[in-house]
Amino acid sequence: MTPVLVSAYAASPAFRAWDPHLEGELMAGLCALPDVVGLEVPWLDGIHPHDEEWFLRELPAIELAVTPLPWVMGRSAATPGYGLASADDAGRRAALDDLQCVRHDVHRVAERSGARVATVMLHSAPRGGGSVDALRSSLDELAAWDFAGARLVIEHCDADTGSHPFEKGFLSMDAEIETIRASGAPVGLWMNWGRSLIETRDPAAVTAQIAHAASSGLLTGLALSGAAAVDGPYGAAWADAHLPFAEADPPSRSLLTHSAAVDALGAAGVVDRLGLKVSRHPDDRTAADVLGTVTANLGAMLRAVASARTPARTGA
Repeated sequence: MTPVLVSAYAASPAFRAWDPHLEGELMAGLCALPDVVGLEVPWLDGIHPHDEEWFLRELPAIELAVTPLPWVMGRSAATPGYGLASADDAGRRAALDDLQCVRHDVHRVAERSGARVATVMLHSAPRGGGSVDALRSSLDELAAWDFAGARLVIEHCDADTGSHPFEKGFLSMDAEIETIRASGAPVGLWMNWGRSLIETRDPAAVTAQIAHAASSGLLTGLALSGAAAVDGPYGAAWADAHLPFAEADPPSRSLLTHSAAVDALGAAGVVDRLGLKVSRHPDDRTAADVLGTVTANLGAMLRAVASARTPARTGA
């Protein structure tokens, strides 16, 4: 079974309203789930949004994937020229300076906890106007930095297609692949099913996009996360709200079905890591509530993995 990373911040009620008891209980519970080897955690001007000392002290001996995307989105809203792919030198330098801070915190995790950061996610901001040349310059510089052994990956988010409003509006996947290849930097590609759906608006097109990523030889991870074409309990249509599997929560109207997940996993083939990124149910309040939600979605994902690997699908 491919090891699984669970997105802790999407699920945790403690992400915005700090509750160390709840978060500690939830973190331990998530790490004890079947096939889960670690957590995806956000970087928001620091390795923890509320109490870094608590986080470093309480971290179990797990694997972490660090994503600065929530920080990138906040900076992009305040400064439209901010990002690794920005043609604006000041905006690109600001993004690199923030990643120097991420690098520092990755080393702190290694030095002061039992955990290790295995993956650091990069994003091809700015929104709606990135430059391949600028991103290549950023990757060239990042290739020389020491992230304490963590692998750098570009997480593909929805691109500006011009046909509908975007959520992130970063570079296209083709542009990201082209840039990684041109740079030669040891950077992989990470896909998120829901974010590709927000871009393509078509589950079959998501499967094709994931297959294309796999054929590039750069795909290292695939996160399963849903989205919906209509407004619902998790938010507006096509919002990047990390919806659950449709079978785990039918009222969500999520388009992430068992069949869609099987197709995506089959297209991805063998990857280093799978991710599960689902928001807590709107009614979840306790750690037990959240663990129930994540457990139901993890079960749905593992059933999809098993189906994708049956002889009928693999030809074995």
